[in-house]
Amino acid sequence: MKMETKQHIAAATAKSIYEAYPTLWERFGERGFVHTEKDNLHHLDHLETAFSIKDKKIFTDYSSWLETVLTSRNVETALIIDNFERLIDILPLHLEEDERVFMLECLEEAISCLKQT
Repeated sequence: MKMETKQHIAAATAKSIYEAYPTLWERFGERGFVHTEKDNLHHLDHLETAFSIKDKKIFTDYSSWLETVLTSRNVETALIIDNFERLIDILPLHLEEDERVFMLECLEEAISCLKQT
């Protein structure tokens, strides 16, 4: 995936989250919005890495680690799940078939794991 595409996806996802949860502006401000964009770039990087070696565990392990980090910063697991669900909606518009199928499965598995915690 081209960096320009990743940046577009990350920005669109962050914007969508902050529109759905306007209280995030009060809680985290502009700095939080910027971090949400950066986090989405990391999500996409990990999805690409998992796809490149065909190992979904790369992304699910990352998701578990991410939950630990973000919940320590007062970001609820539900927001991480919501973010991944938004990626499920946005990603298909930007991916080839094999990449799309794999990455969507990664996101769905990560969501399932996060819902169990």
